[in-house]
Amino acid sequence: MSAVLPCPRGSLIPDRRLDTLTWLRVGGPADWLFQPADREDLAGFLRDLDPAVPVFPMGVGSNLIVRDGGIRGVVIRLGRAFNAVSIAGDVVTAGAAALDAQVARRAAEAGRDLTFLRTIPGSIGGAVRMNAGCYGSYVADHLIDVEVVTRDGRILRLAPEDLRLGYRQSHLPEGWVITEARLRAAPGDPDALHARMAEQLARRDASQPTGDRSAGSTFRNPAGYSSTGRADDTHELKAWALIDAAGLRGHSWGGAQMSEKHPNFLINTGGATAAELEALGELVRRRVLEVSGHELQWEVIRIGDPAPDPS
Repeated sequence: MSAVLPCPRGSLIPDRRLDTLTWLRVGGPADWLFQPADREDLAGFLRDLDPAVPVFPMGVGSNLIVRDGGIRGVVIRLGRAFNAVSIAGDVVTAGAAALDAQVARRAAEAGRDLTFLRTIPGSIGGAVRMNAGCYGSYVADHLIDVEVVTRDGRILRLAPEDLRLGYRQSHLPEGWVITEARLRAAPGDPDALHARMAEQLARRDASQPTGDRSAGSTFRNPAGYSSTGRADDTHELKAWALIDAAGLRGHSWGGAQMSEKHPNFLINTGGATAAELEALGELVRRRVLEVSGHELQWEVIRIGDPAPDPS
C-alpha cells in the first residue's frame, strides 16, 4: 500500500497473513493489521487515516472467509483493551472483543440470563453486527445501545433502531467499528443458568461438527423471519434441510466439504483454499436453487481478493 499511515500506539503490522486468525484457517495477507491500544488510539488512527484507505473491522474470524489474495487496506482487530465485561443490576456491559461465551458465563455468575450467547461462536462486536441468535433469543431482544468509532474518528452511542437489526444483519456504515455493547439481562438462578448452558453445549456438540474447522452456519435460513430477527415457525425453512434434500450432505470440493454431521456447515478438511471453500458454497447454492427453487444467501462473510492468476 502506497498511502502513508498514522503512527498509533498500538500494533500496526504490514502484510500480515490472516489464515491464522480465521476459524477456517484460510486467507491471504492484509496490507496492514492494526490492533489499537485503546479506544482513543483507534479513534485517532481512523481520524488521521487517508479516507481513501479501506478499513475492515475483524473479530475472531469465526464467521469469515478471507480470500486467498488477501485484503487491500487496513484490517482492525480489537484485543484485550476491548474485552472487559461488567455487570450492574440488569445491565451487562461488554467490550466488542469479549467472547460471546465469556459474556454468557459472566452474566450467569451474577445471576443474569444471557445464556443464548453461550453456544454462539465469536465476539460481542460480531454478535451485534450479525444480530446473532440462538434458542429463540437474539441480540435485538437484549441490546440497549452500542459504542462505535466512526470512520472519521468520532466516538458515538447508537440505539438499536440506529442499527436497523434484522435477521442475521445490521446496517452500520462502512469502516465504523463497534467497541462496546450494553445488554439487558433478566434475572435467573446462577446454578440453573449454568446447567442450562451445559445442556445447550451438549446439544450443540451432538448435532454440529464442533471438532472441525468451520465458520458455523454457512447459509441463512431462507424465509420466515421478522424484521427483528425472530423466527416465524409457521413459515420457517431450514437451510440444512434444503442442502440435504439436494443430495449435498458430505459433498466435497478439494479440501472443502459440507459436513456429514450438519450439511449447513462448510468445513476445511485440511489444506483447503478459500477459493475451494467458496466454490463449494456456490455449488451448493446452485444445486439448492435447481432442486427446491430457494436461493440460499451466505451467512458467512466473504471478503478480499482472489489469489493472483499464476499465468
